[in-house]
Amino acid sequence: MSSTNDSGPFKLAILSTGGTIEKTYCSRDGSLLNQRSVLDLLLADLELPGLEIHRSSVSNMDSLDMTQSDHQGIVNAVCEVLVGSDGVVVVHGTDRLAITGELLHEHMVAAGGWPIPVVLTGAMRPYELRASDALQNMTEAILAVQLLAPGIFCVLHSKILAFPGVVKDPELETFKSAGSPAG
Repeated sequence: MSSTNDSGPFKLAILSTGGTIEKTYCSRDGSLLNQRSVLDLLLADLELPGLEIHRSSVSNMDSLDMTQSDHQGIVNAVCEVLVGSDGVVVVHGTDRLAITGELLHEHMVAAGGWPIPVVLTGAMRPYELRASDALQNMTEAILAVQLLAPGIFCVLHSKILAFPGVVKDPELETFKSAGSPAG
């Protein structure tokens, strides 16, 4: 387990990429867009003693608009923060989260393993909406990254799923391991 180390606070890197979790309401046309990051507002709603958080933005886009180059950029950003971090949380759009997770897993295997856990999370409904799953999923991801062994994981909706083999179940609006029922 990775919990708080003896030398000080748990050093958490949070990388944001946009996605539904960060969409904001546009009053001009009623749309939900990735206009600005709301991650700082979300984190301000949480009590996070014992954590030293380093947050950076990789992108701010709907994951449906991501290209292979964008996914590789996320992998590169994770690699850059591995040294000096005890864990990494990647805030990601759910539509292409599994693609990034698989790419991170392939990179981890090719590198001979990673020393820390990397957790991908997101939301099915934007943080700005009243009935959002964003705060729950972010809270779960921050807790999980402190407890998990090194590897690549998807954490949302009270579940921890290890890559490879994580897929989105659009009908149930959650994630599951490939070949298994959601739940």
